[in-house]
Formats: sequence, structure tokens, C-alpha cells
Amino acid sequence: MEKIRPRTLSGFMELMPAPQKQMERMMQILRDTYELYGFTPLDTPILESAEILLAKGGGDTEKQIYRFQKGDSDLAMRFDLTVPLAKYVAMHAGELSFPFRRYQIGKVYRGERAQRGRYREFYQADIDIIGDGKLDILNEAEIPSIIYTIFRRFGLKRFVIRVNNRKLLNGFYALLGLTEKSGDIMRTVDKLDKIGEEKVRAILLEEGLTEEQAGEILRFIAIKGSNAEVLAKLEDWKGKNEIFDLGLQELSTVAKHLTAFGVPEENFAVDLTIARGLDYYTGTVYETTLLDHPELGSVCSGGRYDNLAEYYTDRQLPGVGISIGLTRLFYVLGEQNMLNDALPTAPADCLLLPMTEDLGAAVRLATQFRNAGIRTQIYAEQKKFKAKIGYADKLHIPYVVFLGEDEIARGECSVKNLQTGQQQSLSVEAAIALIQEGITAMSQDSVIIEK
Repeated sequence: MEKIRPRTLSGFMELMPAPQKQMERMMQILRDTYELYGFTPLDTPILESAEILLAKGGGDTEKQIYRFQKGDSDLAMRFDLTVPLAKYVAMHAGELSFPFRRYQIGKVYRGERAQRGRYREFYQADIDIIGDGKLDILNEAEIPSIIYTIFRRFGLKRFVIRVNNRKLLNGFYALLGLTEKSGDIMRTVDKLDKIGEEKVRAILLEEGLTEEQAGEILRFIAIKGSNAEVLAKLEDWKGKNEIFDLGLQELSTVAKHLTAFGVPEENFAVDLTIARGLDYYTGTVYETTLLDHPELGSVCSGGRYDNLAEYYTDRQLPGVGISIGLTRLFYVLGEQNMLNDALPTAPADCLLLPMTEDLGAAVRLATQFRNAGIRTQIYAEQKKFKAKIGYADKLHIPYVVFLGEDEIARGECSVKNLQTGQQQSLSVEAAIALIQEGITAMSQDSVIIEK
């Protein structure tokens, strides 16, 4: 029989065990941090009715979505975690307590061209806070403080969360008589980091703006300085447009609360170039970049929106949230050699090698280790001693425990640290303490190392 060549589809990530452990550690940091801030986990179906996922319809979404027929059903695979959240909240609004704070880490699917760092199947890690009718501005400040906590727990220090407000931009464009073009202008300005000022100017002129209007916009978004200095310069436009004034008030409030949340100024910046290209953002918007790797673009973004579920219900459900493209972030961190290979990636803390035909004592010892929280494998295969040690080495299992007749008679076991080569006979209690201490020490480092 002719064998089928095993292969993975282009645009789908499949990791070996060690990097998979690194990815899982990042996910655990995300889960722990989200729950620290009072978010509840949510898991929505990968497969939905196409009508649900394409409620908004049109644009790149419809071109990229995986869609197919099964019998009479028109089905599609989720392309983000926000639309399924909107459906979920609309369905269960009468049962949920608001504000509803959820996090979700899950795979999404987009049928776009696979390229460096961009996948067709990838993990997103989202948090959202959904209000019922209203949502306090404090939530818009808490979200970037969560970004800060996550990135510090990852081991990163040199990053900046760039913050702006869409109301402020809409008010400014209204002052220039450009209200009807504001959405197009924001999408163009959002490309500034990628294409540069001159190309942005050219596109603005192509969109029908005058040289004077384009110049005013570019001068406005070029305002720089400390957060206090930027906010002070924006006072020059205060009192000229109601929407601008509201956006400035919200932006100032977010900046004040961020300081109270303990986010240092070097890690967040009021940046008037940030607009987020998606039309549904209505207030505060965020983008997070690594200072030493600006070529990576935003690694975490999001913002405030006024009506999450408008396609499914008339109930007003404003929200604020962020999304981390976890698969892409993991890929680029690996490419930049920023993942900490020194962290334990073994499937077990110790490998227990029975040296007797009767395995009862080994099973009892493994149970004691596991009850103490030590991840333990029993190696019962009939292999040569060298092969058994080689197995532990290949998996980077840090400790091997030998249990022979002599150890059983003394109520002890022999513990070997494969990193140092040190071996000693210990009581079961002492062996547990030794391994626990060693594993704790090895696990202290961060999952990411800045270069």
C-alpha cells in the first residue's frame, strides 16, 4: 500500500513538545493575569452559522472566511473572538451580570495568504468588559493596565502602550469640515508607521483633502512630548467642538487613572497617530509596540466600542477590549531568539526508574511524589540503563530517581540531578523537598528575554 506523505497545511502552526510548553506557559500567564483582574473564562464554538458570523458582511471578512455547506446548513469558522462574543452576550443578556468581564484564548481561522508570521489558523487572547447601557471610563483605563501587567509578567520591560481617543479625532476633523471623511482619514492616518508621512499626505490629497487640510492633520498628529505636555497642547482646541472636548476629557481621565493603576509613563504614551482602522471603535484606542522591535508593529491592540451586539439585539451593550495575536507574537519572539530556552520544558520533573521486578514500591513512591505536586513518570520499559538515562536527557527531565532493593530496604530513594550530575540517597520526604526546591528555582525566570 502506498503511504501518504504526512504534512501540515500551509499557514497552520504545529509545534514540537518543548516550544509547545513555552506557548502553554504564555497562555497560563494570560489566564492567571486575566483572572487576577476579575475576568471569567469563555469558550465559544469554532463553527457557527454563516449568517451569525457575517452579520456585518462585506469587506475582507467575507473574502477570508472559511465557509461551507453541510446538508442544508450554511456554516462558517470564526475569524475572530469578538463576533462570537457579541452573539453570546445578545443571547444571554438576561442571564448575565453586567458589567460582564470575559476572557477567551482560542483559535480563529482566516483564509488569507500565509506569510512570515501570519497564519490561517492562530490563537487570539482577548479580554472585554461589556456594559448594559453604560460603561464607566475607568474601564478604558484598566484595560491598558492589564496589558502592562501581562507584558511585565512575560518578562518584557521595553514596550509602550500608545493611547488615543476617537472622539478627539472626530472632533478635530469636524473643526476642519471633514466629518464625512473622518473614517477614511483615520484609516489612512493609522498607516503612518508603515508608509510614512509623505505617502499619508499623498493619500489624503487623493481622498479630496486640500493641501491646507492635509497639513493641519499631519501637524496635529505630530504633537509630541510627555503625556502632560501633549494633553496641555491639546487644550489649544478646547471649547471649539463638543465632541473634541469630550474626547480630550476622556483621554485625560484615562492617563490619570493609568498612573494610579501603577503604569509608569515610560510604558504608556498619549499618541495622536493611533486611530485603529476599524470603524466600530468610538472612544479610547490602544496599540502596544516593543521598543526594540518596531518592525513587528502592534502586538496588542483594541479599544472602546459603543454597541457590541447591534446586529443581534436592540439592547445597548457598550464595551472595551483588547486582543493579542498570540500565535504571531510567539512566532516573532522565537524568530528574534527572545524565548527563554532555559526554562523547564520537560513533561515531568522527575523520571522514576524501578530497579526491581516488583513495581509496587515504585508505584507507591510515584504516588507520593505526585501527591506532593511533583510531575513524575515511571519508566517501566525493558531497556538498557544508558537508554533510560538518554530518554531523560532528551526530554530535559531534570531529576532521575532510582529505586532498588537496597533503597526500598532503607526506606529511601536515590536522586540524581542531571544538570549537576550530583546523586544522593535520601528519605522520601527529603527527596520531595529537594526536587520541589530545585524545580521552583528553575521556574523563576521569565518566559521572554529582552535582547
